[in-house]
Amino acid sequence: MRENHAKQKLKVGKPVLGCFVRYADADIAEFLSLQGFDLLVYDGEHGVLEPRDCQQMVRAAELHSVTPIVRPATNDQSLILRYMDTGAQGVLMPMVESPRQAEEVVRSAKYPPIGKRGVAAVRAADYGQREPIDQYTQIANDNTLVCVQIESTAGIDALPEIVSIDGIDVVFIGPSDLSSSLGVLGQLDHPKMQQAMDKISRIVNNSPKKLGLMVPNADAAKQWIQRGASFITVTCEMMLKAGCHNYLAPIHKATTQ
Repeated sequence: MRENHAKQKLKVGKPVLGCFVRYADADIAEFLSLQGFDLLVYDGEHGVLEPRDCQQMVRAAELHSVTPIVRPATNDQSLILRYMDTGAQGVLMPMVESPRQAEEVVRSAKYPPIGKRGVAAVRAADYGQREPIDQYTQIANDNTLVCVQIESTAGIDALPEIVSIDGIDVVFIGPSDLSSSLGVLGQLDHPKMQQAMDKISRIVNNSPKKLGLMVPNADAAKQWIQRGASFITVTCEMMLKAGCHNYLAPIHKATTQ
């Protein structure tokens, strides 16, 4: 397993920038890897990615030393195992609402003695062709990034306990489902949302964990970095929309005057 460059940056207090990819296309992953992102999040929750797709996309990120992590649809050990065996260097687990669920993520993503991830000479282990398997599992445990999403009122209530769990690196705010849980779906500027996000950031910033979230643009990213966030992501669609708008808007304006 290769060194997790994003995790190393987080350890020394530097922010990392990532992009969510939900399309099963290694070419897209490779293109994004050339743009300066620290990590790519391959989205198996709201995308159509299967482990086979993920494996090709992991290879694409590795070409340019970008950290590939995966977001599975559910907190299921066998599903996490299949994605991690592709060589993904971390997991971002949605809808974590209790310390028990958070501990299960760590156990599924890490090898013994920390967790219970199944051991095999698969791609993540370079097919057993490099170091002995016991050395590989130690290296993998050191380089695996574990992120949990807090996106409900239950998750917020459990957060003081969740941030005390060993093995978790990042607590990630999921704004859309959080707004739904608060009864203000899609109203990200609603006072209830702002209070909830303030509470999450305060708890995380007062713990050893790193704060992460998705932002709509560069201004929001800079604002959240100033508020202590260090795991900053956007979606591929946000980037595409901004690029299209910046290109088309001035042309439309010039040709309709």
